[in-house]
Amino acid sequence: MRIVVQRVTGASVTVAGVPVASIGRGLLLLVGIAVGDDVAIAHGMAAKIVRLRLFPGDGNREFDRSLADIGGEALVVSQFTLLGDVRRGTRPSWSAAAHPADAEPLVEALAAGIEGHGVAVGRGIFGAQMDVSLVNDGPVTLVVTSP
Repeated sequence: MRIVVQRVTGASVTVAGVPVASIGRGLLLLVGIAVGDDVAIAHGMAAKIVRLRLFPGDGNREFDRSLADIGGEALVVSQFTLLGDVRRGTRPSWSAAAHPADAEPLVEALAAGIEGHGVAVGRGIFGAQMDVSLVNDGPVTLVVTSP
């Protein structure tokens, strides 16, 4: 699993011009599911995301608080292209990306796992052509991969 984590002051998803989900302060998560990922990995990644210290705390500590600490929200958007491999040539290979039938329930397991930690979660629509808007706060952006 590969997740691009972006600290945001707000983010939203629309499909065909129709608003699907939006969040305020929190994390936008672009999620790629790899071949071999499973529910245990999704739940482990959810716990890690909720605990990441990416928000400022009191005083001079820029990265002192987690999503749970600040009462922030998460927006989960599936993005299989994160598993694209361009080491050879210029056309990406998607062989590392899980089949959609396997990936969709794992994206949902990640979102549900985050909700299980008390964080409000918005969701994109799996497999849809989505327009994602965000205001990156910082900017703070990490790539988190499963073991």
